[in-house]
Amino acid sequence: MRNGDISFWYADIGGLPARRPGLPGDIDVDVCIVGAGFTGLWSAYYLQQAQPGISIAIVEREFAGFGASGRNGGWCSGEFGWNRRKYLSSGTRAGVIAFERAAIGAVAEVVRVARAEGIDADIHITDGLTYACSPAQWARLQEEHAEGIAWELPEGRMSLIGAAEASERIRIKDAMGALVLHDIARVQPAKLVRGLAEVVERRGARIYEGTTVTGIAPGLVHTDRGRVRAHRILRATEGFTAGLPGSRREWLPMNSAQIVTEPVSDALWQEIGWRAGELLGDASHAYCYAQRTREGRITMGGRGVPYRYGSRTDIRGQTQPQTVAQLREILYRLLPQARALRIDHAWCGVLGVPRDWCVTAGLDPRTGIGWAGGYVGIGVSTSNLAGRTLADLVLARETELTALPWVNRHPRRWEPEPLRWLGVHAMYQLYHMADRREAALRGQRSSRLAWLANKITGH
Repeated sequence: MRNGDISFWYADIGGLPARRPGLPGDIDVDVCIVGAGFTGLWSAYYLQQAQPGISIAIVEREFAGFGASGRNGGWCSGEFGWNRRKYLSSGTRAGVIAFERAAIGAVAEVVRVARAEGIDADIHITDGLTYACSPAQWARLQEEHAEGIAWELPEGRMSLIGAAEASERIRIKDAMGALVLHDIARVQPAKLVRGLAEVVERRGARIYEGTTVTGIAPGLVHTDRGRVRAHRILRATEGFTAGLPGSRREWLPMNSAQIVTEPVSDALWQEIGWRAGELLGDASHAYCYAQRTREGRITMGGRGVPYRYGSRTDIRGQTQPQTVAQLREILYRLLPQARALRIDHAWCGVLGVPRDWCVTAGLDPRTGIGWAGGYVGIGVSTSNLAGRTLADLVLARETELTALPWVNRHPRRWEPEPLRWLGVHAMYQLYHMADRREAALRGQRSSRLAWLANKITGH
């Protein structure tokens, strides 16, 4: 089994890419973007669309797509995985509804751009199925469905299916039903991020790889290879934000890991089902996420060791043996038919988590510095919305996007260590305990241990 090497997605396309040259010294541009992942690249793309000829430098410590953009689960879902009510502090109910609809619309926009620009990212339009395997999980899915209706989700966006139909689609052990998100997309993330980098580069953006940012100030980005002077600066570093000077407590780098099986035989697919290539999750508190890949493998992801002390990040995607074991257990629990499959690759990465667990984007007109991120695991689609929003903010355009309630929110910072480490690890320990208790007791109420976990961290 391979462990690390950034991710399976790069192995799937023949290995890691050749590096672009680093920053050649001091330069001047209109916009400097720190981070060459989805957020930075989408921002560059829409700036180029709105203002052809704009000069853009994208500065990246490793290579374009090194971070979560090249390691994620391939869910382009448009989900609203944040607390709707928290956004009422910076907007109205109508604004929150508009924000969620914009997030949903990002799925179609990603698909449109990929097709228009000739980016082959194994995009497959399908449904997302979140399975309930206990009465408490089924009750939570029913509550989530009712809340979506109360918040005026578009007709046809979400539905509930019972045990028989859920089992017909994917033969999940002990399935009691599933919540269905319609018209979402499976993607091969490394293909998408690498394709997007090539598009913005062809249109004139300069991507400088192997260049470490050592400081950001109004109008100036300091690196180990020179300085970039820019009218506007965008910080697009997501889960790696804590590594920037002065930002250690801004967003917590949450760890997430995945495994992928060998290709599944046709006979085994007949046992499992999964004919429509749906994206798969479950309603446990310590949730998982999975896909059936283009070539017929199963990926399974989850939190594993959720956080490293001091906001440290992994080394090139290598994950711990205990995390691999946990992910195997999840795979076998949901799909015992897969127990004989070989695991070919394991990897991990980090995602950004603000203190209030709610995504944010913005730009300070006084400093000229903008940001977006804190996606809490829903970045493939939301980064596209962020890129469009940041482009409008950079160009000082007042649009429907810049009026949404996630714009210019400033949640408080995370606590210093060891409180940060203790809080996050306590939360996930309580989640696991809550899941075990719900499975054992088979009651319809969610465990109070999960409530306590959320209370500790403000989730």
